[in-house]
This record gives sequence, structure tokens and C-alpha cells, in this order.
Amino acid sequence: MAGPRTILHADMDAFYAAIEQRDRPELRGKPVIVGGDGPRQVVSTCSYEAREFGVHSAMPGVRARRLCPQGIFVTPRMDVYAAVAAEVHAVFARFTDLVEPLSLDEAFLDVTGSRALFGDGPTIAARLKREVFDTTRLRVSVGVATSKYVAKVASDLRKPDGLVVVPPGTELEFLAPLPISRLWGIGKKSQPVLERAGLRTIGDVQRRTRDELVFDFGDHLGEHLFVLANGLDRRAVESERAARSISHEMTFAEDLVARDDVLALLLQLSEMVGRRLRQHELRGRVVRLKLRRPNFETLTRQRKLAAATADDLEIYRVIRELLDGCWPGRPGVRLLGVGVAELTSAAAAAAVPVQGSLFAAPAHDAAAGGRRDKVLRAMDAIRDRHGEGAVRHGGERRSTNPWGPD
Repeated sequence: MAGPRTILHADMDAFYAAIEQRDRPELRGKPVIVGGDGPRQVVSTCSYEAREFGVHSAMPGVRARRLCPQGIFVTPRMDVYAAVAAEVHAVFARFTDLVEPLSLDEAFLDVTGSRALFGDGPTIAARLKREVFDTTRLRVSVGVATSKYVAKVASDLRKPDGLVVVPPGTELEFLAPLPISRLWGIGKKSQPVLERAGLRTIGDVQRRTRDELVFDFGDHLGEHLFVLANGLDRRAVESERAARSISHEMTFAEDLVARDDVLALLLQLSEMVGRRLRQHELRGRVVRLKLRRPNFETLTRQRKLAAATADDLEIYRVIRELLDGCWPGRPGVRLLGVGVAELTSAAAAAAVPVQGSLFAAPAHDAAAGGRRDKVLRAMDAIRDRHGEGAVRHGGERRSTNPWGPD
């Protein structure tokens, strides 16, 4: 379709906490913190009442308790959250097939091709908000723009229950007054560097040429700043059914410095990726690690497997080896990501013969793989019914839970 795209970013408001307040009336209007307050646990999300005390997601639970002593800590019910998320995403699917889930509680939607049926972007966004509330009794904030980045920024500006529209051609004007912290990937470490260079707002970045930004901040960060500040994000919305890869990543409010913490989060991410692969009857042959250092330098490493997999521990085994090859334990880590690419259907993967061990018969290898697949599916079924923490992989010295490392 000719003309500018219409992209929505829909983000549920304090999703987990809002579900707890919906289901437990005694929690409404109170500072609810979903997560643990132990020394090695972090906040998954919190209600807006808790945010007034400075609590935010990914914050260590101990610090959240200090900031908000009256906070009510709630153990995550991932099975419930996943069920509600399925209802939300079913609403999204009413408007377009081009839905790119980012997590349980947010997604991009390309509704360019839906305008003839449902109206313009603002009309679709308003209707989507109503239908999400009618279905779940929960609020969603929506940004409407011509690109994924600008739509994401817009959805975050008037939370909760916001609707912000950035008409085509007004992207620069919309972005200019916002602080540089609104640029993706600009955090506590890189923001002071940019501010010392005189860049305090996105408008300050817009006044620099691409060459100037690259000269001052290097090829990667300089290009990143130029593209986002000028609203030049051309990435397409990719539905999960057409995804070339499946991945999960986490950005940390405070850099991880202990190897055990890094490994614990990588195990959790590997489990999340493996489970999504199995849910969609997919397997992947390439395992990818993403690691971002405090100075914004991002490393990616990958390895091709002999056979496509959806096995959490196989993914984790490769991820650990990739980590050993690129991270000596310093400096700290501000972001971790695990992904699997070169996807194929589970049926197609099973039909491909695999070279087994020199000392093991192929029938033995196939039988072992079949048993392992049954174990993984049994674990998925238990988690679906009783929550993410109901069953964990054995043989690991450390474990994880839905809000971070134990």
C-alpha cells in the first residue's frame, strides 16, 4: 500500500501488577510489587502506586523494600499472566495479521493494510484499547506512528491508559524536545557521555550530521543516534509465524558483575526461548548470544548446531560456551540476550537424519531425543498449570525464577 505506514505499539499498563489488583480487590490503590524482596531477586513489575516511591522493574528486591517499606510483594503467577496475554494478543489479531510480540504485555502492530476496513491509525488504536478493556478489564497504552521506534516512544509518554498519535511528517518535531534517555539503548553509562558532548535532548542530536555523530561516537553508536533521532527506523513488523529467529533479552538497571548471576539469567533466557520454540512447533539450528557492556559496546556470537533443537539445556550449553569465548568476567554486563535462528518446523527437523556419535547407534540417539522431548513437554504442561516456578531443570547448581536469579 502506497503512502506512510501505520504502526501501533501497544503496551499493557503495569501488566502483572494490574492483573493482581484486578483479581484481588484488596490490592487496588496499594503499592503492589510483583517479584521477590530477597538479596538475589528483582522486581518484575510494580503498580503505579509503587512507582511513586521510585520502584521500577529490574530493580533488586532489597532496594525496592527499602524505597517502599509498605510495598506488598506478590509472587508472580506466570500461568495466569500468560493466559491473560493470550486474550490480549487475540484482540490484536482482530485488527491485523502483522503482530510482532515483544513480550507477554507488549507488541507492535502494522495496521497499514487494515485502514480500509477499520479506519485510520487513531481510530484503530482507540477501538483496540476499548476491546482490550472489554475483554480483560485491563488498560493498554498505545502509540501510533510511521515507525516502530516512534510508536514505542509515543506509547510510553502518557501512561497509564494513554493514546499518543504522531502524524506522518511530524516525527522530528515530536522527538526534538524529549531527553536523550528516550533513545533506545541510552542508559546510565552512555547518557553522561552524550551530555558532556552537549547532547541533552533528541533535538540536540538532530542538529548533528551523521558524519559528526559517527566521528564523535564511533560507527555503531553514531549511526544508532542518527537513525533514531531523525525518525528513520525502517524496520518491518515481523509476525512470529514469519519470524526468522526467536529470542529473549533483558536489560539490567544495575550491571551484572558476578558470573553466577550472568549464568543464572542465561539459563532463564534459554528456557524462555526453548519454550516458545516448542509452543510454535519450531526448531532452530543457530544459537546466538547477545551481550552489552556498560560502555554500550554490544557483542554477538553464534554457533550452528549439527541438528535443529528446541531443548533448553542444549541451547544453554552452547550459550555458556559462547559466553566463555567473549566475556572474561569483566567489565560488567548491562544486557543479555539468547536467540535461536534458522528455524524449521518440528516435523521437518525430525525428518532430517543426524550424524550420531561414532560409538552410539542412531536408534539409541533417536530414542534418547524422543525421551528428552517428552520430558520438556511434560515440564511445559506443569508450568502451564502451576506456574513457571513449579518445575526446573536439574543438574544446575543455580536456578532462576520468573523475576530473576535465586
